[in-house]
Amino acid sequence: MSEARGATVPLSLRLVASVKPAKVFHEYVQQDKQVTSADYDDRGELCVTASDDETIQLYNCRTGKYVHRAANNRHARTLYSKKYGVHLARFTHRASAIVYASTKEDDTIRYHSLHDNKYLQYFRGHKRRVISLEMSPVDDTFLSGAVDDAVRLWDLRSPSAQGNLHVQGHPVVAYDPSGAVFAVALNERAAVLLYDLRKFDQSPFLTCKIDDTDALSKVSMPPRIPVLTHLSFNNSGELILAGTSGDVHYIIDSFSGNLAWRLVGHVGLERAPGHSIGMIPQAGISGEELSWTPDGRMVIAGTYSSALTIASATGQLCVWHIPEKPPSAPVTLKPSAMLNGHEGVARVVAFNPRCAQLATAGAQLALWLPDPEAMQD
Repeated sequence: MSEARGATVPLSLRLVASVKPAKVFHEYVQQDKQVTSADYDDRGELCVTASDDETIQLYNCRTGKYVHRAANNRHARTLYSKKYGVHLARFTHRASAIVYASTKEDDTIRYHSLHDNKYLQYFRGHKRRVISLEMSPVDDTFLSGAVDDAVRLWDLRSPSAQGNLHVQGHPVVAYDPSGAVFAVALNERAAVLLYDLRKFDQSPFLTCKIDDTDALSKVSMPPRIPVLTHLSFNNSGELILAGTSGDVHYIIDSFSGNLAWRLVGHVGLERAPGHSIGMIPQAGISGEELSWTPDGRMVIAGTYSSALTIASATGQLCVWHIPEKPPSAPVTLKPSAMLNGHEGVARVVAFNPRCAQLATAGAQLALWLPDPEAMQD
């Protein structure tokens, strides 16, 4: 659902397909640098980005009553993390504070006050680069996954990990909407593992295998297995989006553990030039370029069109409308809509949790709003 003019508007495919860049911020990313993550606060009023120019940018995304008045979107603040670098900036449940991963010096996670630009806590324990970081939807705990083959559970109030899970592979983590279940994607096992948070150090209660060899063998032989780089539940917790750096994303039925849909029709960002952020090399710049819509019925993802550089590449967005009932066997879905107008690769995609606003980023940040006529349908 979307707020508009004080009312609630359903997020129809027509509305989402009508969004266009309404405000573009070019000036806050250094030349030849890229935004690597973006996140909205709980109220959908602020957007925070992290860039490989070692800056944290804060944007005020309020647009009146969320109607098409993009001039009110404005840049709010620039913060620097020159010594440690910054990636995976995530809002806590306070819009004045974030957590983020380091990219150099050490592998510490930092709890940072945006209000007075001070560190509130340091979370030490990972021995290699943190590649996945997610706040709990219900409290002040968060999960981190690193290429030291470890998943850790943290509490903002304590510098020590509340749990440490050793896995065989580079983990990508996600909470379900209740905060009681978390998932870990392991590329090396082509699987998503579901855990009970109360039994953090015990075995998963469900293992979801992503066996796509039949379909992939029609593309190449032997089949080339894409790298899992993204993991997220939809708003009901019934579906899990497992994104890859290749030309296919997957949606899993979280109750049965079965593969439900294959999302195709895009070009994976592993083909885009640029280095990975802590992932194994084949992951390219993938991981942040796809998102559920807040109603959990659509997936939006960036796609890459070959060019000499990331900045000059033409980027589009694919929108897949997900059927209500999971099929008994995997079904391949092609995009229901393609969104144009983005300059460069959309390597970061985030949908505002409170209104019909989309943020995409790469060489700049773009805020997308729907056509006013679509809002009135």
